[in-house]
Order: sequence, then C-alpha cells, then structure tokens
Amino acid sequence: MEKLNVLILAAGLGTRLRPLTNDIPKPLVPVVDKSILEQQALKARAIGDVRLHANAHYLAEQVVAEGNRLGFEKVWVEPEILGTAGPLKRIYNEGYRGGLLIMNGDAYCGFDLKAFVENAKKSGAGVALLAVDFPKVNTFRVSADGRLAGVAGRFGSEEGVPATFSGVSWYSDEALSRIKDGEFDIREFWKQEIAAGRAPFVDMSQLHATWIDMGSPEGLWDACVARLQELNISHFKSDAVEIDAEKKFALFAGAEVAAGEIVEKEIRGKGFAWKIDKECAGGAQ
Repeated sequence: MEKLNVLILAAGLGTRLRPLTNDIPKPLVPVVDKSILEQQALKARAIGDVRLHANAHYLAEQVVAEGNRLGFEKVWVEPEILGTAGPLKRIYNEGYRGGLLIMNGDAYCGFDLKAFVENAKKSGAGVALLAVDFPKVNTFRVSADGRLAGVAGRFGSEEGVPATFSGVSWYSDEALSRIKDGEFDIREFWKQEIAAGRAPFVDMSQLHATWIDMGSPEGLWDACVARLQELNISHFKSDAVEIDAEKKFALFAGAEVAAGEIVEKEIRGKGFAWKIDKECAGGAQ
C-alpha cells in the first residue's frame, strides 16, 4: 500500500513578522520549544507511516537543512513562488502516489489529522478540505450534503453554511492528475471541480479545534500561549526564546534587555519590540 504523502507549505516570505523573519523563515520561528514546521511534522507522523515533504523559497537553505534534520522525504525548493496548486502538481509529476495531505507552515493547530484523512477517503470525493468556524473570515459556503458550494466573493453559490478553510486539505492521486501544469491558484481548481460535478468534500467535524494563524505578531503570541498550555507550563526559556504567559512577554534571540528592566506585554527580538496591549485572537480556538 502506498504511503500517504504530506506537504507542509513553507515557502512564504513572512512579511508580517519582519524584522523577526529577516534572518529566519517563518516556519522555523520557535513557537515555544519547537518551530511550526517541526510541530506540523510531528502531527503528520501521528497519522502513521507517511512521507514528509515541504516546499521552500525564502531563506530556502534553512528549510532544507531543517527538513533533513527532521527526516523529510524531500524539501522542494521553488525559485519562484508557485501558489498552492503548483507544488501539488510538481509532487504528482515526480511520480509520488498514495494521496497528498496539505498542511500550512504558519498555522498552530490541534486537529486530529488521522480522522480527517479517514473522513476524506470515506466521502468518495477526490478533494477534501478541513473547515473551522472563524466568523472574521468564513468565506466557504458548504452545501447541505457537505460539499463546497462556493467561496464568497470568488465563485459559486452565496448560499450554504459559512465556514473558514483551515489550510488543511487532502487530494487523491486522480484529483492531482487533473491539476493543470502551470496552475497556481488552488481555488481555481476547486472551481473547476465544482463545475465538473466533483465538488470538494468539506469536513465540518472539527470546527472548534484550535487553529491559529501565527503569521502575525498577535497570532504568534496566541500560538505561543497555546503551546505553553499544551505543555502545561507558564514559562519557557531556551537559547532561541524566552516566553512568560503571566507577564505576557516573548524574548527572541538578539533581544536587548537593560539591566534591571522588567519586560511585560511585549514581543522583543533583534532590533524590534512589539507591544501586546490587547487580548490577541489569531484564529479559532
């Protein structure tokens, strides 16, 4: 039986987290004890015997080195960012089979990925999308039979149950074969599938699981707090970062702290300081 392939999308520029990401790609930013890339890899391996892949563009050599350390099958370096559809078709064209699970390298989440893959296969659809309830976005429109009816402002029906795409998806080999070479925007592929009577299945069974976009300062803080809670600690310190949930601070490598200074409600690193002056909400929790 073919192994399931898992692709962690890690090619983003990390612009919302600069200057923290000037020297380190966003997927390798420490979220307490581990980067998102490592945490996603651990979650993927909990499914069973999988092949891990990542794509890389910005500071790609660091992602490649980390992928090697973590035992990835391959890190696909992209000279140009290929959207989401491009990396999927590239893996298929290189001969990998067994289906493909997609995860994001900038989302802290608590999904049961094994259950999602099982639901995806049981649905009979070639494409499955995992949804969360995040009212600030909720652009998905889901039909009564659990299929994608449209994306608000983009295509399809405006009717249906609203939901937000979590960034986690599954594609059968057959579906991957239908992605056009040169296709970048995966939403265009979903649109084509709907038009052909093959609407993607939308898994609504984990709507309220933890899901945090850690690609912004607020989201990064929320992700760090969620990870501390998962570890059942309120304070963590390593060479890369020190985080305190009670005093609300995160000190990344290179942060300057004056003698006797008390840092509170702040994310600080090399050459920057971001205030944490409100309750953060980087995603559904």
